Amino acid sequence: MMTEALKAGTHIGPSPLSGQPYVSKWSSRYRGATVQDLEPPAALSLNPTDPISLALVSAYERDYTHLTVVDGETKALLGYVAMPALQAQLDSGVVRPEDPVSRAMTRFRRKGGHRYRVITLATPLEELEAFFEGVDHGGQRQEFAVVTDEARRFVLGVATRADLEEFVKRRPA
Repeated sequence: MMTEALKAGTHIGPSPLSGQPYVSKWSSRYRGATVQDLEPPAALSLNPTDPISLALVSAYERDYTHLTVVDGETKALLGYVAMPALQAQLDSGVVRPEDPVSRAMTRFRRKGGHRYRVITLATPLEELEAFFEGVDHGGQRQEFAVVTDEARRFVLGVATRADLEEFVKRRPA
C-alpha cells in the first residue's frame, strides 16, 4: 500500500539508502518546470592552466560559488572549482594565487564510480532535486549541477541547490 506522500509526490528512481522510490518534496510547486525555468546564469569556465587568482576575481565579480574547468583546446568538461574549498586551500597555504587552477580543482571521474548524470535545460526540476539529494550518487548530496547540452559538448550553466530553493519560494503551492 502506498502512503499519501507517495501518491502525491513524484517518483524518481529508488532512493540509494532505503531502496524506496525517491519522492520529490516540492513536486506540487514545480508543475512541469525545467532547469531552464531556474534561469541559470551562463557558466564561467576556466582552463586548468589559468591562475587561481583569475578564478577568485572571476567568481567574486559574478558572485559565483562554482566555476567549471574545461580543456583549453577541446572544451571538454574536466571538473570544477568550488570557491569555499578554494579559499580554504589558500588560507591553509596548500595553493597560492599564482598556482594553476589544476592544483585546486576537483576532477570529474571518467571511469568507475557513479554514472555521470546529464543535466540539460530540459531536465525536469523533480530530476534536478533528486540529483541534489544524491539519488544518482549513493546518497551523497550534491550542491550544484553543471548544465550541458544533451551530448555534453557545451557547458551552458551551473544550477545550485539554492537556485532550486529560491524557485520553490517564489512559486505558490
